[in-house]
Amino acid sequence: MDFYLTALLQGFCFSAIALGIYISMKIFNIPDITTDGSYTLGGSITAVLLTHHLSALVIVPTVIVAGALAGATTGFLHTKLKINPLLSGILVMYALYSVNLSIMGRSNIPLINFSSVFTWVNISANPNHNNFWILLLFTVIITLIIGYLLKTDFGIAMRATGNSESMIRALGVNTDRMKIIGLALANAMTALSGSLFAQLQDFADISMGIGIVITGLGSVIIAESLINWLKINSVWLSLALVIFGAIIFQIVLAVTLSIGIDATYLKLVMALFVVIVVSLPLLSFKSSS
Repeated sequence: MDFYLTALLQGFCFSAIALGIYISMKIFNIPDITTDGSYTLGGSITAVLLTHHLSALVIVPTVIVAGALAGATTGFLHTKLKINPLLSGILVMYALYSVNLSIMGRSNIPLINFSSVFTWVNISANPNHNNFWILLLFTVIITLIIGYLLKTDFGIAMRATGNSESMIRALGVNTDRMKIIGLALANAMTALSGSLFAQLQDFADISMGIGIVITGLGSVIIAESLINWLKINSVWLSLALVIFGAIIFQIVLAVTLSIGIDATYLKLVMALFVVIVVSLPLLSFKSSS
């Protein structure tokens, strides 16, 4: 049971990165590879601040601002210097490797003997249950914040920028600024995800972000397939399905390992799972016609 609870906890940790990729990929249609670097950035900053015995009141805002700066840099390269958005993200991700290594001072920082957000707050005597409630609280808070933001006039302008940039620009909206803010918000969420995961796993590693964009993207693809299949238009339900996708992604990983499938084939199994989920709406449509 603890095995699947751990998968659930990791799913909550990756909820923030899934929401970040949802903002960049589905709202702005920008393939942001900055994610790999900003995820590690959140973990590295958290590790260093924890070793200096700083509290969550300092760590969380610092991580969010750092991630936002990374995303804003990608947005600036794309909008002001007219660099391809994919290349902009790759360049910032590449630069962040050196930044993260400089922050950490070494490739790995263990956090076993240091307090974290999971030890500062005691909701349950059981450590796993305590982690569950804290991560659930974080997930609910960031979902409410993003959901509320997307329902405001500013959020509607953000969504319109992704849907029809020329139209919203004709209405006087600065689309470049919208993209920069959107990428800043997306990477702030990603850095927060890296921070939570580093504290949950009790270590931060320079390579912890490598390929993490695939995990977030897989979660969003699962959510998008369900959104299209169920014909959902609600922002709140869409965000809830993104979080559900992040959890399901981790649960499938846990099931794959628990039934004895060789870890060598883990990525193959996950690729097949995503293909099946993406194909379900199409198969349903064909069967109904």
